[in-house]
Parts: sequence; structure tokens; C-alpha cells
Amino acid sequence: MTEVERLLTASLVTIGPCHPGEPRARACLRAYARELTERFDIGFELGQGGADEREFVPPSGLFLVATISTEAVGCGGLRLPAGEPAEIKRLWVSASVRGLGVGRRLLGELEQNAAAAGATSIRLDTNRTLTEAMRLYRAEGYQEIPRYNDNPYAHHWFAKPLP
Repeated sequence: MTEVERLLTASLVTIGPCHPGEPRARACLRAYARELTERFDIGFELGQGGADEREFVPPSGLFLVATISTEAVGCGGLRLPAGEPAEIKRLWVSASVRGLGVGRRLLGELEQNAAAAGATSIRLDTNRTLTEAMRLYRAEGYQEIPRYNDNPYAHHWFAKPLP
């Protein structure tokens, strides 16, 4: 019965674009920052993670929010810098829906949007404490690459070619 409930919950999750200033997006970003503050050895400040939220607004990028009913349960940002690979930032999923494939769906939608915008590759960075995120990235075809930015919270950098 527990598995049936999990599958039903997963089927109720919708993912769509959302301006990063909207309440659902702000709620996700606050939860993201709270969690990283607890998990990172040196804490976390949202403004120092290497992306300005204005970069997640078309045509510079995109911000997606995963929702169940009216509750925001995940998010992810896509940067589309001119002349550079697309970049994923702020990928987060609430503990209440982890293990249901929401992170994988968000990642896939961000990749699809990057490819639709003309990107031929996509990259991201992550912290060493986010082992579940690194497992996801590797499982989805990301390869570890040399450092490409000066994000003070990043220990690993990944990239993937897009179709």
C-alpha cells in the first residue's frame, strides 16, 4: 500500500515555468537555502552561489517549479549565457517527495529547455555533501569536468552533451 501511495503522489506532481520572484519560487528558494545552510560545512548564502535570479527569466534562462496541488515541492534554474554552455542552478527537491523521480524530471525538463534554446551542452556544479545529487547526475550521463567557475560552495563540476 505504501508503494501505491508513493506512485499516486508522484503522478500528482506537475512541473512548469515560474518567475523566480513569484511566491512558489521564493518558497522553494528559501527551503533550498535552509537545507544547504544545514548541510554545508561553511553554511550557505543564496547570493553567493554563482547565479543571480534575474538570470532565470527568459530569454536569459528559465526557472521551473514542481508542485503538488498548490504546494511547491521542487525547483530548478537554467542559465543560458551567450557563447557558453547552458547551466543548471538551484536544483532542489523537498524531502517530502524525494525518491519519487521529481529531481530526475526537473533535470530532464531543464535539459530539454536548454536544447530547445540551442544549447549543445549543459553543465552544473555541486557540493561534496550532496551525494544523492551526484548519483543522479552520473546516472543521467553527466561526466565530471575541471572547475569552470569560482562558486565557493562547489567541489564537483559536471557536464553533459545535449542532443
